[in-house]
Amino acid sequence: MTLSFIALVVSTTITFTGDILLDRGVRQQIEAHGTESLFTAGVDSVLRASTLVVGNLECPATTIKAPTYKRFIFRAEPHWLDALREHGFTHLNLANNHSVDQGRRGLEDTYRQVVAHGMIPVGADSTQAAAAQPVLLTDSPRKVWFVPTLRMPLENYAWLPDRWSVSQDDDDDLVQRVADLRRADSTAVIIVSPHWGWEHHTEPVGQQRVLAHRLIDAGADLIIGHHTHTLQTIERYRGRSIYYSLGNFIFDQTKPINSRAAIVVADITADSLVLRTHQIQISHCAPYLIHH
Repeated sequence: MTLSFIALVVSTTITFTGDILLDRGVRQQIEAHGTESLFTAGVDSVLRASTLVVGNLECPATTIKAPTYKRFIFRAEPHWLDALREHGFTHLNLANNHSVDQGRRGLEDTYRQVVAHGMIPVGADSTQAAAAQPVLLTDSPRKVWFVPTLRMPLENYAWLPDRWSVSQDDDDDLVQRVADLRRADSTAVIIVSPHWGWEHHTEPVGQQRVLAHRLIDAGADLIIGHHTHTLQTIERYRGRSIYYSLGNFIFDQTKPINSRAAIVVADITADSLVLRTHQIQISHCAPYLIHH
């Protein structure tokens, strides 16, 4: 007699990190010590215990060199993406102000490189409408929707919504998108990830608070922000958590304000969402878990 068992997923664990840069000082670190030098045992223990890991890739990963005319221009070597996958990353957010540093072709190639290296790119696609579509991270034990969005204009980059773009809905459309998700499924977990804020400051600006509250009023369960390169205010609003900015994750900035950051772990069951916040300290471009 043969017995068959159906495994039911009773919980899923999703970890979110801040900005990942693989250029400038990080490039020097990789060239001197390899990509393994960007990871540490403490942080690895969190990443490897996760079902999914979502990070913000703050640079194109492409061999295409077509720099946009702007002050800070980044580019990573595509094969360096292997290290992110090997250390647990499953999704890379491209809805930020550096994904277009090597132009539209660079954005498209970065998307394809992320796929080729075994991960899922989110927040960018062949049109603006496609880029802005919510991403289903998992449907077990219930649906978890991820809504990445760039909340600032791109420098010297033409708005051509029918070509390769990053997600840039206006506020009203973004709020409506969340409301539509909530209306369609009252039990889903909805996570919005805005790239926003005032760089190198530890407090959000007023318009961020207004939008964050509107998103939660519309049905968002969690907001995970980045861009400021600092760990910003963590706010509770109507029982929901707003991380205005997690800060950096793999980065070359060395000032104390830029070296303190966080990663967030969401433990999700059919009827609960429990968050854990791990503080990290970045040294020699690598994140170290701070133990209390």
